[in-house]
Amino acid sequence: MTGRQLVAALTMLALAAPASAQTKVNIMSLYESTNTAAESGIMAALKYFAANPTEGITVEHHYYKPIVEGDNIESTVNATCDVFDAAVDASAPPHLILDATRTGIIRDTVKTFTKALALPTFSASFGQQGDLREWRDLTASQDQYLVQLLPPADVLVQAVRDMVNTQNITNAAVIYDDTFVMDHKYKSLLENLPCRHIITRAADTDAALRAQLTRLKEALLVYYFVVGSQDTIRKVLEAANAMQLFGKKYSWYAVTKEEGSIGCGCDNSTVVVMQPIMDAAIMARVEKLKKDYGLTAKPAVDAAFYFDFAVRGIKAIAQMVKNGKFASFAFVKCADFDERKPPTRDDFNLRAALKAVKIEETSDPIVWNGNGKSYIPYKMSIIKVEILKGKIDKVAGETSMGQLEVGVRDGVRFELSKSLASHQAITVYRVTTVEQPPFIMKRINSNGKVEFYGYCIDLIDEIRKIVNFEYEISEAPDGLFGTMNDKEEWNGMIKELIDKRAEIALAPLSVMAERENVVDFTVPYYDLVGITILMLKPKTPTSLFRFLTVLEPEVWGCILVAYAFTSVLLYIFDRFSPYSYQNNREKYIDDDEKREFSFKECLWFCMCSLTPQGGGEAPKNLSGRLVAATWWLFGFIIIASYTANLAAFLTVSRLDTPIESLDDLANQYKVQYAPMNGTSTMTYFQRMEYIEKKFYEIWKDMSLNDSMSNVERAKLAVWDYPVSDKYTKMWQSMQEAGLPTDFASALARVRASKSTSEGFAYLGDATDIRYLVLTNCDLQIVGEEFSRKPYAIAVQQGSPLKDQFNDAILKLLNQRKLETLKERWWNQNPEKKSCEAENDQSDGISIENIGGVFIVIFVGIGLACITLAFEYWWYRHRKGATVADSTRVVAVRQFAEKPSNNFSKDNKRLHGDMHPVDNAW
Repeated sequence: MTGRQLVAALTMLALAAPASAQTKVNIMSLYESTNTAAESGIMAALKYFAANPTEGITVEHHYYKPIVEGDNIESTVNATCDVFDAAVDASAPPHLILDATRTGIIRDTVKTFTKALALPTFSASFGQQGDLREWRDLTASQDQYLVQLLPPADVLVQAVRDMVNTQNITNAAVIYDDTFVMDHKYKSLLENLPCRHIITRAADTDAALRAQLTRLKEALLVYYFVVGSQDTIRKVLEAANAMQLFGKKYSWYAVTKEEGSIGCGCDNSTVVVMQPIMDAAIMARVEKLKKDYGLTAKPAVDAAFYFDFAVRGIKAIAQMVKNGKFASFAFVKCADFDERKPPTRDDFNLRAALKAVKIEETSDPIVWNGNGKSYIPYKMSIIKVEILKGKIDKVAGETSMGQLEVGVRDGVRFELSKSLASHQAITVYRVTTVEQPPFIMKRINSNGKVEFYGYCIDLIDEIRKIVNFEYEISEAPDGLFGTMNDKEEWNGMIKELIDKRAEIALAPLSVMAERENVVDFTVPYYDLVGITILMLKPKTPTSLFRFLTVLEPEVWGCILVAYAFTSVLLYIFDRFSPYSYQNNREKYIDDDEKREFSFKECLWFCMCSLTPQGGGEAPKNLSGRLVAATWWLFGFIIIASYTANLAAFLTVSRLDTPIESLDDLANQYKVQYAPMNGTSTMTYFQRMEYIEKKFYEIWKDMSLNDSMSNVERAKLAVWDYPVSDKYTKMWQSMQEAGLPTDFASALARVRASKSTSEGFAYLGDATDIRYLVLTNCDLQIVGEEFSRKPYAIAVQQGSPLKDQFNDAILKLLNQRKLETLKERWWNQNPEKKSCEAENDQSDGISIENIGGVFIVIFVGIGLACITLAFEYWWYRHRKGATVADSTRVVAVRQFAEKPSNNFSKDNKRLHGDMHPVDNAW
């Protein structure tokens, strides 16, 4: 049935009713051609009055104008005026304009039309207070007959605001479709809420939808609200599933006017769905209206609203017609409108009539608060839906979480012991880092996964307790901190931040001017750190017989020869000198000490003369004493020389410190040196070299400037360039030596050094080098730090994390937790090595250098034990003590029987010096 046929049928039904009981009204309805719910609801209302003459209302004329979206303003106004003017000419002008236009130009055009002609209008347009541009500044009388009631879509969308407020959501993306008009909501929906948000219309195709979600993800939004039909919700969720936008990092909500369960082809997702509660009584009434009056539009909440909207408007205007409010009502045609004398309507209170109407409402009663604030409060269910492999999970399924009363002050009301705390998106930031002990280190945990630990990890864990977030950490692909080339292209962690592949750069990252141009740094979390030099620790050579190396082998050989020669000479002199003891015993018979210098005694005398113990009794003959005195003088000089050279020899190696500063390193050529490629240390030397060259060019240009006077040029005339070119030479040396590409290769080159005066020195951050020295006993720091810079955390430029992290770091500083971290990872580090103290000039001779003396003692004692055993064996088994003693006794007795004056001489001749010996056995 066409619209005109329906109007004719309704007119015939009205004529069949008793004329005396019917109030005749004329209605004009305006709506977009796409607003099928409004058309269905208004037509069903007209059919309702035609089928129920007991209401006492006859809609005599119904003028309707479905407005095509996209038409220009002029054509829309002309078409509407043509219908209206024709009705006035036919003496059947519309008593009421049912304005069901939604938003945009069509809405504003209709508002201009009704306001200009002062037509009683009941509007169901979208827009809160102030959004209806043409109805913003209404007079008191205009406000009485130009009345607006918010439609369901404009009320239900407030669920987004209520949920954001209740859940303390700080960022949100609102994706909507045509079923929820949001053009006027960009500002007002989340106004005065601390929530960074983007409101955007859902793209039409899947590819465009994925690109749209990508842009929202890059905007660091983690809360997503899909406001629309179930078909739109399904498409958005499937696109999100394809992009892996589900999980603990993201939280999804859906708002729809449609009833029934949602669905999507998602693998594993959780969505909180909010939809109006359509209980059994409401659905029964909707079904009755559908059956009796053809209310077929969907969703049911829209169809019921527009039916009630039309019924209320018609009954209100019918009452005003019945009360004679149109007796003196003058309608002005569009053709007769004069802007200088616009029509007025005094004492025409349509608003009061609408409030007074009693109808069987499908939903809760209307809250009347003026245009932009009059609405029907709707109860919405909050259902948590678990979707697994494209279907609602059989175990978790749909869980009712409570109700949401939109448009009222109570807002969200959760069921007992239920909340959406578990559905809140956990803020997960992507962290890029570079391994650098003790700040960032890696290990394999018990689960077999790579785990990061260190000073910086403890730091961000402390910050996380204050700021409340989670993080995912990964290394920069190239393993670099971040430097800029001549094309202003970045690498390392800085590039990760610029390309928005990470939100945080966590490492011992130095604050540099060029880095601050592209990223933001927090306040420093570590002291000023400079550049220093790492070298191999010098090792003092040790030897147990080091004391023997004081003299060269040739000298030792000459000493041994002199010792043997002197011993033999003493023996010969004592043998042949008539004044020696063995040749002149009678002369020395009264001396207390009697010593016969046999060859054995000579060896013993010369050896003992070199010791503090002395050699004992000197020879009796003068010639022997001259030899002994000469040997003593020789021994004194040798011992004195040996002692002096031993002390000097053991000290020289400890005084060898060829490099003590950067200048020492620059002024030599045997030790190569270089920083690691791509580090801030390399940048420092590179720029210092550039600055020196730049200074030279400036000085040269000044010196050769012809525009200067002779006096000024003379002041610049020097024999040599006045500025040092230290860094130019150093940078050249570094390039010749080759910059290590990684830390391991740099360390290997340092350890491959032959000595401290020949090898390789590494220049790098002082903390890195200090940690190496802390955990290795073969390395040392040389010189003082220079070019000191602070360490800080870097975030994306303009990121709100900067202020949040600043507050957290300052709190940790005040709580002295940063000092605790420093103590933990430096002084209490489990990797710290306990190295032996270096020998200095105040130390004595080490056991490594003098231990050979003890070996000599043990060797001497061992030889003495062997000699004792040999003596025992010789005496026991070879000499035959009993026989020898008997023979000696017999010989003595025989000589005793024949006394002689030369007994002593004869006895000596026969038996040598023979003394009484006791038998030890």
